[in-house]
Amino acid sequence: MSVDLKALGEAIAAALPDAVTKTELAFGELTLYVENARWLDVMRHLHDDPACQFISFIDLTAVDWPARAARFDIVAHLLSPRHNARIRVKTQASETTQTPSLVGLFPGADWFEREAYDLYGVLFAGHPDLRRIVTDYGFDGHPLRKDFPMTGYVEVRYDDELKRVVYEPVKLTQEYRTFDFLSPWEGADYPLPGDEKAKGQG
Repeated sequence: MSVDLKALGEAIAAALPDAVTKTELAFGELTLYVENARWLDVMRHLHDDPACQFISFIDLTAVDWPARAARFDIVAHLLSPRHNARIRVKTQASETTQTPSLVGLFPGADWFEREAYDLYGVLFAGHPDLRRIVTDYGFDGHPLRKDFPMTGYVEVRYDDELKRVVYEPVKLTQEYRTFDFLSPWEGADYPLPGDEKAKGQG
């Protein structure tokens, strides 16, 4: 059964006029833009409404726009097996915005929200266990933010004297800043077939 995504988007926006700010249809996919405070309300409507039934949670991530006050786009993807349709839902959040957690509605959102918190610093209100999931305990910063340095802030190594892993500030010595692009084969003195030296040896 195919779904008229344009009509579906209009129906959702009409049902939640103060929550859905915009609908967009592109490349055969429907995107909803929603108010952050109504994030959970919209998701519950998409889950429960018979015309929607988006009961399968597929993914949640964030996109960083550092120049904006609400620098993050939180993006979730849902699937409706009943109607064979997919939907993308977006909302904006700042570094301090407490976006309502979806874990109570979609238990599968648990680790996705933890990942977004760990890698971007997005906060989810009501999450049962909002702690880092990818980086180490005590990690400084959020590595997928665009203002996070490519080298990070610390490097990790095993100290043989202390017999444990130690964290140290990143130090880039000069030898790593200059690169020798000379091929190692260019310095070898091997005769190539057809050159004068090779002919002399024949």
